Amino acid sequence: MSQRSIHALFKPKSIAVIGASNTQKRAGRVLMKNLLGSGFSGPIMPVTPKYDSVMGVLAYPNIESLPIKPDLAIICTRASRVPGIVETLAQFGCKVVIIMASGMANEFDENGVSLLSLTQQHAKRFGMRILGSNSLGMIIPPIGLNASLAHSSAKKGKIAFVSQSAAICTTVLDWANNKDIGFSSFISLGDASDIDFDELLDYLGRDSSTSAIMLYIDSINEKRHFLSAARAAARNKPIFVIKSGRSQEGVKAAMLHTGGIGGNDAVYEAAFKRAGMLRVNDLIELFAAVESLAHSTPLKGERVAIISNGGGPAVLAADELIIKGGKLAQLSEDTVNKLNQILPSTWSGQNPIDIVGDANSARYTKALNILMDSQEMDAILVLHSPSALEESDEIAQSLIEAIKAHPNRNKLNILTNWSGENSAYPARKLFNKAVIPTYRTPEGAVKAFMHMVEYRRNQRLLQEVPQSIPDNIPADATSARALLQKAQNEQRFILETHETRDILKAYGLNTIQTCFAKTADEAVKLANKVGYPVALKVQSPDLMYKSDAHGVMLNLTNDEEVKQAAHSITSRVREINPDAKIDGMIVQKMALTAGAQEVRVSVINDPVFGPAICLGEGGSEWDPTRDAAVALPPLNMTLARYMVIQALKANKLRDRHLPLGLDMNALCIMLTQISHLIIDCPEIASLDLNPVLAAGETITLLDVNMKLNQADIDPKTRLAIMPYPKELEQTAVLKNGIEIMLRPILPEDEPKHLAFDNSLSDEDRYKRYFGVRSRMTHEEMAVLTQIDYAREMAFIATAVDDNGESITLGAVRASTDPDNTEAEFAMAVRGDYQGIGLGKLLLEKLVNYYKSTDTPVLAGFTMFENRSMANLAKNLGFAVSFDMEEHLIKMHMDLPSSDESS
Repeated sequence: MSQRSIHALFKPKSIAVIGASNTQKRAGRVLMKNLLGSGFSGPIMPVTPKYDSVMGVLAYPNIESLPIKPDLAIICTRASRVPGIVETLAQFGCKVVIIMASGMANEFDENGVSLLSLTQQHAKRFGMRILGSNSLGMIIPPIGLNASLAHSSAKKGKIAFVSQSAAICTTVLDWANNKDIGFSSFISLGDASDIDFDELLDYLGRDSSTSAIMLYIDSINEKRHFLSAARAAARNKPIFVIKSGRSQEGVKAAMLHTGGIGGNDAVYEAAFKRAGMLRVNDLIELFAAVESLAHSTPLKGERVAIISNGGGPAVLAADELIIKGGKLAQLSEDTVNKLNQILPSTWSGQNPIDIVGDANSARYTKALNILMDSQEMDAILVLHSPSALEESDEIAQSLIEAIKAHPNRNKLNILTNWSGENSAYPARKLFNKAVIPTYRTPEGAVKAFMHMVEYRRNQRLLQEVPQSIPDNIPADATSARALLQKAQNEQRFILETHETRDILKAYGLNTIQTCFAKTADEAVKLANKVGYPVALKVQSPDLMYKSDAHGVMLNLTNDEEVKQAAHSITSRVREINPDAKIDGMIVQKMALTAGAQEVRVSVINDPVFGPAICLGEGGSEWDPTRDAAVALPPLNMTLARYMVIQALKANKLRDRHLPLGLDMNALCIMLTQISHLIIDCPEIASLDLNPVLAAGETITLLDVNMKLNQADIDPKTRLAIMPYPKELEQTAVLKNGIEIMLRPILPEDEPKHLAFDNSLSDEDRYKRYFGVRSRMTHEEMAVLTQIDYAREMAFIATAVDDNGESITLGAVRASTDPDNTEAEFAMAVRGDYQGIGLGKLLLEKLVNYYKSTDTPVLAGFTMFENRSMANLAKNLGFAVSFDMEEHLIKMHMDLPSSDESS
């Protein structure tokens, strides 16, 4: 996936239009009209044998007759002609093509190959890229490019919009033009047969013309690429996404629309949050978010003051703010006194600030200035309801002038709501022109503000330093996988509680004591062994009973009850299914539930994102994607805590405040260990823990159902997010005899990594950062320690000091470009550990790692003063050169592929 090749999509120097036409309402004419009318400065070359010229531009009869190789070609022909045209364009040297024809996956050539597959094969063979098929085209306002079939062009702005739906494109475009909102890029992705969301996110995340990104998604194709690109882009600029298919019917419609795979909506939601994106639920919320991004300054804080000429709208706004988890600013006594001097005695006296229905321009302006002078709020929402005393646009103009003149105008977020239609419309146009966010309703204004708040909160949450799991909790993948593979070899693909006990125990997950009995007499003996009371459940591969009305009986307290229950439940199963195979019975110790709370945890296998962990309360009609909070593995303690909080906030989990009820730390440890189990054991297809008994710090899995995969699963592609690569850990001994651990960095390493960075001498810091720099902030440290292992790598060297504490001695890191064509590295070693082989060990480990990832080039830069780094690199096989102009030493190594080096 080459960023260099899609560069021609965003900045083409020449364009060919295949199927250009002079006929009204033909795609070839609409496309030519839009191109010629948008101000594109490069050559536009219509290709058609029917006309000598198209709309006054010299036409060419075929592709071969073009005077130059076009960077971009737009195909406006019917689907059947597209494969041949693409092959010719690719051979001719065209870099990118936009295909507008639809239905290509459902049309076939004489050999039964779909037209879409044939087109993809031709393009891939020659390295040409495709936007589409079924694309409306694209608009790039900064370069005057409208290569689309849209009814109007887009204005220039800082927002990028990417959509799989052409209809959503034209709707958003029409709305934005009415609001004077512009775009840096406006792209119709269509069927995403080649260029997809991940590549566009990578490009737009680095694009200086783009300050925010909006996505409309029907389905995702490349889960890991998508999440990696989204996470990288979302760290630098907000990404808002609207996703169709929130219902099962909607999922089916979306699959028909794009031909993509339908996934669980709750899992999509979890994926968006994990990547740092913010989901909006409908077009109204999307429009509000666009309004905020286009017109607002970056979020300053969360405290909101509300000014209104009516109590009702102010209360609606305040209610919406509190319900959404926002904060009303508290007015100081000084601010209240200043407002008393300029407002009627009947004003509200607090925030929201009701300045009374007869408020005119002067009163609005004075109240706003007082609030802007104070340091007590981060945002001000100004509301206005229609009044006969003064025209609403006159009040709006006065406020615009006051805001522009105030010295604190860039220190606050100012939002407005002028309610009504005819009387309010001129005022809203004034605010739009003044680049001040304005909304049609008080609730809409608050929702838009809270979108920005939620985005910032989510970003901060993803940067939190996770708590470490206690050292005494095991994670024995070798034992667990041996048991799982043994079950697979024995054709046991559904495991019950007693069969999973040792598997779960390998990860510190405790089940209730269970035994398997083949006869009633054996059940009695085992009941005495585990201790009364017990539960008895039929073990059958044909029937899975969870109810005491059928194959289960609970609270059996003596031998006679067990014997009778054994005969009773067996008879019940036979009555329901005479052909059911009954292997025997499970005897289970009944847990003491007084003062404890039952929860339910499951792991499902989503068709798009793979394994997902669900937390809720269960029930007979339990749907994990509807009744539970959902998160993608890998989880650490921070992400697990966020999952529990989300479950409680959404009432998917209710804290009953029982004496031995929910303990946050214990729940988080359980969820994190389940995550480790799923990551380490690709044999597990799904897992249902129902119920789980939470008794304070003690968590017990009462009933377990584990399903195993019946075919081999590729562990490298199974998970949506690449987990910590534990296999890269290794020990080594330095020249001075100190034993060290070389391993990938973890988010939990932040405090010690900060201590390591602060331990570097001024000279070493100067060499590492190419100049003097201040102490690292938490946000900067989070970027260094919370890395995406799919795109970057950082190895640290740790040792145990005299106090038994682990300390960081050195670090080497590198990140690849999205195309994986080159990795750029940097390294630092503590001054008191230099010269004893640590730097060599770190750099060798990095070189070997990037050989295994088939990265062609590893390169780095250091200052002239850092000759020791250059000598080390040279001794390890790097080519070292000196850039006299930049005063830098360049280190370069061509890496063999994994096939060549093996």
